[in-house]
Order: sequence, then structure tokens, then C-alpha cells
Amino acid sequence: MSESYTDAHLREVLSRTRRIAVVGVSMNEVRPSFYVARYLGLKGYTVIPVNPGHVGKTLFGQTVRASLSDIEEPVDMVDIFRRSEAVPPIVDEALEVFPDLQTIWMQIGVENPEAAAKARARGVDVIMNRCPKIEYQRLFGELRMGGFNTGVISSKL
Repeated sequence: MSESYTDAHLREVLSRTRRIAVVGVSMNEVRPSFYVARYLGLKGYTVIPVNPGHVGKTLFGQTVRASLSDIEEPVDMVDIFRRSEAVPPIVDEALEVFPDLQTIWMQIGVENPEAAAKARARGVDVIMNRCPKIEYQRLFGELRMGGFNTGVISSKL
């Protein structure tokens, strides 16, 4: 059973957020986690990449961290690009490391009601099975007639 979120709520979350830790971000430009994180950075968010396989590399002007615990600055949102079963320890770590965390966002196809309930019990908003890039484009008038504008221009025009 999928949860529903009002446009007003999603708009408020995206408007108040400034710093996003993206867990599971890829260095591969064709992977959704890469272009979603890149898009969010282009929209003015500070994107902190988290992926233990790429520690120390630079992505979007930030050093890739192994885990949320390696982030010293505060984070408003943790965006999770991992399988649903991998979510609970990520949420636990986020709640421990970021006392002022506002939002846990689980990407399309990612849902974990138990982890969501735990975060909500701590006063953290949780959005599951949605993409902040798609919601930003939809809510702030950036979706194009063709659907999703990923910033890629077709060479077949």
C-alpha cells in the first residue's frame, strides 16, 4: 500500500531543505542516483554524496563519504538510493548522527514502513517511493511536455 502526500507538504519539504545527503549515489552519469543528485545540486541544494565504494572521490564539488557518520555538518534531508531492506540501518544512523534532521526521503521503489515509523516517532518527515527531482520539477513547473526533463538534449532532433 503506497502512501500519499499532498503537493503542499512535498513543496514545503523541498522549499525548507538546503543540505541533502544522498546515500547510494553513483559516479556513473547514466545512473538515476547520479542525475538526481546532480539536478538537486543545480537547483541550489548542497548535495553530500555517500557511497563507501567511492570514498574520497569528488562528486558535485563534495567529497564522497563512506557513511552518514562521516558527515560533520548538519543535514536537512537524507535521500536513500538503496533497496528497501537496506533502509533500517541507514535511518538509524541518520537519526543518531543528525539531531536536527527534517526529512528521510526514499526513492522510487524504496519503502520501509518500520523505518519510516521510527523516524516519524522522532519528529522526522518521511517520504517513500518518490523522487525529489521529479517532485521538484512537477511542483515548481519544470516538467516538460515530453515528461521528465533530465537536462539531456537528444541528438535526434
